[in-house]
Amino acid sequence: MLGSVVLLWLFILLLIFFIRVRRPKNFPPGPRPLPILGNLLQLDPVNPLKDLERVKWAIVCCGNVFSLYIGSRPAVVLNGLEVVREALVTHGWSHACPTHLRSVCVCMCVCRSGIVMANYGSSWRNHRRFALTTLRNFGLGKRSMEERILEEVSHICTELESSAGGSMDPQHLFHLAASNIICSLIFGERFEYDDPVILTLIQRLEDLTKEALGPWAMVYEIIPVLRPLPLPFRNVFHTFYQMKEHIKKVVTKHKNSRVAGEPRDLLDCYLDQIDKTTFNDTQMVSLLLDLFIAGTDTNSNTLRSPMLHLMTNQHVQDRCHREIAEVLEGRADASFEDRHAMPYVQATLHEAQRMSDTVPLSVFQTTCCDTQLHSYQLPQGTMVIPNLSSVLHEEGQWKFPHEFNPENFLNEAGEFVKSEAFLPFSAGSRVCPGEGLACMELFLVLVTLLRCFRFVWPEDGGVPDFSLVFGGTQSQKPYRLGVRLRSSERG
Repeated sequence: MLGSVVLLWLFILLLIFFIRVRRPKNFPPGPRPLPILGNLLQLDPVNPLKDLERVKWAIVCCGNVFSLYIGSRPAVVLNGLEVVREALVTHGWSHACPTHLRSVCVCMCVCRSGIVMANYGSSWRNHRRFALTTLRNFGLGKRSMEERILEEVSHICTELESSAGGSMDPQHLFHLAASNIICSLIFGERFEYDDPVILTLIQRLEDLTKEALGPWAMVYEIIPVLRPLPLPFRNVFHTFYQMKEHIKKVVTKHKNSRVAGEPRDLLDCYLDQIDKTTFNDTQMVSLLLDLFIAGTDTNSNTLRSPMLHLMTNQHVQDRCHREIAEVLEGRADASFEDRHAMPYVQATLHEAQRMSDTVPLSVFQTTCCDTQLHSYQLPQGTMVIPNLSSVLHEEGQWKFPHEFNPENFLNEAGEFVKSEAFLPFSAGSRVCPGEGLACMELFLVLVTLLRCFRFVWPEDGGVPDFSLVFGGTQSQKPYRLGVRLRSSERG
């Protein structure tokens, strides 16, 4: 009996290793996949991006377009500016791909509405247009939005002042601040940093982004028969459900207090649209969650990157402070328009965004029809993975592709120049709709903080570690932020 079982398992193993998975005709080359598992065993479950970058054969043997199998599903990975721009801008694939290994897709696929994971179509176009228009009307690029951000900066400064002369972990603070900024825009309110409502929402968001990229998310992806079972991947759905329920409570509160035609925030604007269009409550909750998650997670992680690099590059921090002091002399607050008079600050913030590499694989997309990319044929429904990280660190596109240096964004005259390879927000029809808000937020927060504080590497900080942690978004490892008041230095 035992011998029969052993023989059976040997037979199964032989099948796995010798049965070939058939690639579509003229499909990009790639490593040989295993049945059922595909190439998942060749990827690091903690950080699959690391493997995409270090597989030398991918670039040397296959060029900048190669294929992988995520379970039984074929995927095409795009590396480098030329092919990424061709795919995202020229071809403009717009179907979001329902893989469960990226961001919070494992739960967002339950209701494929909103704007991040919804497929291309009239609903997606209308909701994206609504989000962009409403963000702009509520002050994106105008003084009203500046005031929302600067109000939050004042609270950040208060928290940092309490740590002056010592050190603190900035991760929680920046999460709260970024969350409050997007909440003020979409819900019309901010929360105190000890408010249990915002603390609970952020904790659930952190749990969601961790679980959605864990090993159990892979199991959910490659073994569909297990999906109905009460296994750990169900935690993601439970967390997502709790966040939806909170959003629904906020919606109910707004419905009871709103005055039609007099919107206070994006939520009120959406409620006005429901009265006139085919918009509905289900799509509204998905859109609000999209904006809350993206506005909190990506922006807070991006804020932490310049702090780390400025602490360890004091000459850069000093030059930024001098430029800020010269431009803002005698004024109480910075304005987003001041960026045009601060080329070095602009270069430093863009370089921090490049190095933070917050959304390295963009949003996975799917070809809407049979498509030719370079000399390859991609059948309709092929998963497409734009490796933005490869563009942000591409040799030949940057003076210093692998190190933090603001000179990457300065010409010989010291003027700020944005490279076409600067794609942290992706490109084409799926470019991040919150790009304008993120840029304004990063500029106003960092300029104000650098004006008031000096940030130093603390004695209890250990050795600086610039490696990134792959999750729902990519982020810096936890670190201690040394805080010194500028006023005490002058004294």
